[in-house]
Amino acid sequence: MLVIGGGLAGLCAAIEAANAGADVVLLEKLGECGGSSALSGGLLAFAGTDMQQAAGISDNDTLLYDDLRRAGQQQNDEALVRTYVANQSAAYDWLKKLGTTFTSVELAAGHSAPRAHSLRSQDFMALMAQRARGTGRVKMMFNAAAERLLPANDTARVEGVAARIDGKAVNIRARRGVVLAAGGFARNAAMVNLFVPHQAKCVVYCGAGCDGDGVRMAWALGAGLRDVVHIKGTFGFHPDTGKTPGRDWSKHSVYRGAILVNKHAQRYVDESKSYKLLGDAVLTQADALAFQIFDQGVMDTSSDTAPLFKFKEALALGRLLTEPTLDALARRVGLDPAALTATIERYNSFVRAGRDDDFGRTGLSSGYGKLVELKRGPWYAYPSTSGLIATYCGVTVDSETRVIDVFGEPIAGLFAAGEMTGGFHGVAYMTGSSLGKCVIFGRIAGRNAVAGTA
Repeated sequence: MLVIGGGLAGLCAAIEAANAGADVVLLEKLGECGGSSALSGGLLAFAGTDMQQAAGISDNDTLLYDDLRRAGQQQNDEALVRTYVANQSAAYDWLKKLGTTFTSVELAAGHSAPRAHSLRSQDFMALMAQRARGTGRVKMMFNAAAERLLPANDTARVEGVAARIDGKAVNIRARRGVVLAAGGFARNAAMVNLFVPHQAKCVVYCGAGCDGDGVRMAWALGAGLRDVVHIKGTFGFHPDTGKTPGRDWSKHSVYRGAILVNKHAQRYVDESKSYKLLGDAVLTQADALAFQIFDQGVMDTSSDTAPLFKFKEALALGRLLTEPTLDALARRVGLDPAALTATIERYNSFVRAGRDDDFGRTGLSSGYGKLVELKRGPWYAYPSTSGLIATYCGVTVDSETRVIDVFGEPIAGLFAAGEMTGGFHGVAYMTGSSLGKCVIFGRIAGRNAVAGTA
């Protein structure tokens, strides 16, 4: 069997196929596995887990399904969502058996209950690569860029790829299926401009290999495309993302009680929305810039384990700005002190009244969690914009991960999983569902490619 891409979906497909008795060749265009998965915030969405139960969190498959559909504004593929939900508990148990360590359960975008299971993404990806090698059946080839899919001579069935390994052109044939798990195309400016030119304002922060080669290879054989018009950046990235070394540039204090203000010190959106929708909203503001403003009470919720909520770390790195008074903070970030004070006072009056008359915010995230007044110094500001970390769209697949062509028929021998697939997310995105779908659909693709279910 052949797997294209060494991110989370590709590794899960390889492990599952190897455990089913197949010999697997995994091609990774870069020098190591990881891709965007290794740069992610390390959150996976699971419901009804032992960690949730231990924390007294009530969650179940029905809530998970409803949240995924709501985040996608009912435009995501119902069959794909049901497949995710039906397989999520087994995927969680599988990861734990492989040795995955989850550090906490967090409330995040799109959740009606805390279900983002946090882990250290780089350590996790190293573990998954180790587990793939440990099967004894997975051969990993690095600096190996797949360039074209190869149909069989007498049929349209995909049986391999034309690749370039260490600069040398080679054709690789697969006795079983081919799994595409090559990531998205955030680094392909031409593709981004073709589908969503307004997202060009985003900072780009994703795997170095995310240039859309997997999508284009399948597209060339007639694969359908889904959700390309819904490409959205992720809100919360610092405007200087990537300009200096380091990870964890994105912070989401809004889901702990912060508010968002633009350069005029005015709120402009319901801060509890999905950070994909918040990403679109900030692009409409001056310089595509906002500030997450919060007080010491929100700062006290800083997490040492979940990157999106490591506020203390951001402060130590100089990205999170602080001053003892609100006026001083406003001057520090270039806002009008009187305007910021008026905005905070108006927001606090809404919290006390239990009704946000401006934007209808009812909770910390998707109506969950009690809003808090912002009134206890010192004060903090995190400059924020939208970052294109993933495109969350791509080739059309069915619930068996078969790639479906523009006429609604499966392309024989071809499967796909992970970021390069469309249909699952729809309009927006629920935190943790991207890494979650890599695991769930990667496993399905590996099994089905071995079985020849296309």
